[in-house]
Amino acid sequence: MVENTDNKPLVVAISSRALFDLDKSHEVFEQQGLDAYAKYQIEHEDVPLRPGVAFPLVKKLLALNADKINHQGIEVILMSRNSADTGLRIFNSIKHYELGIERAVFTRGESRFGYMKALETDLFLSSHAEDVRRNLAAGIASAMILPGAQNRPDTGQLRIAFDGDAVLFSDESERVFKEQGLDAFHRSEDQQALTPLAGGPFKPLLQALQRIQAAYPIDNNPIRTALVTARSAPAHKRVILTLRNWGIRIDEALFLGGKSKGPFLAAFGADIFFDDQQLHCDSAREHVLTGHVPHGVRNS
Repeated sequence: MVENTDNKPLVVAISSRALFDLDKSHEVFEQQGLDAYAKYQIEHEDVPLRPGVAFPLVKKLLALNADKINHQGIEVILMSRNSADTGLRIFNSIKHYELGIERAVFTRGESRFGYMKALETDLFLSSHAEDVRRNLAAGIASAMILPGAQNRPDTGQLRIAFDGDAVLFSDESERVFKEQGLDAFHRSEDQQALTPLAGGPFKPLLQALQRIQAAYPIDNNPIRTALVTARSAPAHKRVILTLRNWGIRIDEALFLGGKSKGPFLAAFGADIFFDDQQLHCDSAREHVLTGHVPHGVRNS
């Protein structure tokens, strides 16, 4: 990658349990306690950990840095509640898989929240609910990585899918639906079709992805994005005009009118999908890597 000093890289902070399979280690901790866990990790520190659910996503993100294209680049930072001592196995595993991860934060059981702003984090992926909620409250795109589909088909592209309300957009429309019902929601969206929605927590991430996309030819792009929403006509118009107002191009838009999202995400070949509603996450996780975004009125 040609260095671009005008823009900071897109920074993805990821927990060690999302990047690697730490189930066996966690089982030792749960059954035998912290001392036994530390001993187990030290005894096995030269045994590479198996890839975790988000490992393929991280590989694709880092692969963009190998392109001889002038874009801002992507940095992945490991965030772990391990100590540096027990975390040596994680660093050894990073080296084993030749992942281009150079920075890490080990907090020995404490929250990693305080370091996110200092790291200029654009996206935080974790299995720890409280850390995710605190980062969302601070305006950082964050999601809980859910266990689910393994051995997903690979399109070769980095494919990222987003829900709309409370993820890319604010939850203002979702509040109307929840408080007044579907008919009121459709009336409101029809009346406000020309009024752009406010941005949600993942708007800056989509903007950052588009800046990287813009460095490549549109017909030969390594990144493809999709909006996958339960909305249907006539509520589609406000969404389309909002994205146009933001100056954001999204490659695919699926207005599913309440149909189960999982099969459509599989057809798109998403490497990850972000949604605020547990119902949709449960459908998606059967097919693709899924991040639950505990944000907005549905999670209040």
